[in-house]
Amino acid sequence: MFIVRHEALMNVVTRMMRSAGSDDGEAVAVASNLVQANLMGHDSHGVGLAPRYMQHALSGTMNPGAAATIVTDNGVYLLIDGNMGYGQTVGAETMNLAIDKAKRTGAAIVGLRNVHHLGRIGAWGEMCAKEGFISIHYVNATGHKPYVAPYGGYEARYSTNPYCTAIPATEKTPMLVLDMATSRVAQGKVRVAHYAENQMPMDDALVGPNGKPTTDPGVVFRDPMGAMLSFGQHKGYGLALLCDLLAGGLPGGGTARPELNTGETIRNNMLTILIDPAGFQSGVPFADEFDSLVGYVKSGQPAEGFDKIRVAGEPEQETIVKRKAEGIPIDENTWAEMTKSGCENGMTQAEFDAVARR
Repeated sequence: MFIVRHEALMNVVTRMMRSAGSDDGEAVAVASNLVQANLMGHDSHGVGLAPRYMQHALSGTMNPGAAATIVTDNGVYLLIDGNMGYGQTVGAETMNLAIDKAKRTGAAIVGLRNVHHLGRIGAWGEMCAKEGFISIHYVNATGHKPYVAPYGGYEARYSTNPYCTAIPATEKTPMLVLDMATSRVAQGKVRVAHYAENQMPMDDALVGPNGKPTTDPGVVFRDPMGAMLSFGQHKGYGLALLCDLLAGGLPGGGTARPELNTGETIRNNMLTILIDPAGFQSGVPFADEFDSLVGYVKSGQPAEGFDKIRVAGEPEQETIVKRKAEGIPIDENTWAEMTKSGCENGMTQAEFDAVARR
């Protein structure tokens, strides 16, 4: 493993994005989003994606510099087309429009379609929560081969279809951000294991092309291809279908139909619902209920192997502190792929060698 300081990694990835056609502002936005994912421990959504982003930008299967377009604006409803721009910039633009609408109307139901990879969906939940709104996000993906098999089958039919809910922080309780793939693990985590030449740590996440369980992450990256499995068997499968229908079908961006699951790009669609916690005027402060429930849940005794009980969002904040102090680990194959992509587009080997240490 290489260890890279987050500041240096930010500079390198910004340079990579510029070399693929982004202006300074866009390059910084993309790099910041990817590096932040690494800092939080979500390497699946971190800088290892930069070579793939560059490939899509240079091949024309995504559009550097593209901005969001408002398709319809109707009461609490807002429909945005991302014009296959970077998810990191179009996603932020869309959330700002959604937050503005929610401030004016008390709630917002926002469809975002036809945008390149949105990265870590929790980033968009955090934007909403910082403005005081609860947000719910359903996401699907097309533009590439499917990775996940439905419950009861072993042939891939759809993507990892993330789900996210974020709840604003109170004076006592940090922001709660549940951000998860509906597959047993995110596809990027399988990629990280494959590049690091590791086996998957669980035996219920993947099946080979023969339908038998396997811990070999390579089954997702070679032919004949295996598939990933949903979390919680039929439960994750059901939520995955909902994500596909609500994120892709409702805004008109498309679901996991075979004709959309071709090519070599990442096309995301997202349905976001913003809720004002005070909107019901229930007489019971939501923040007080949030504080009480989290306090009660965390008051239990930790099980063997755990130092304490945590809620969603806490592990990421702990990992940020650790990785800012110690650096971000990146496996050799990922670093080699990043170096290759950068050097093929005007960067030098020295730029990469200067920031990495073992």
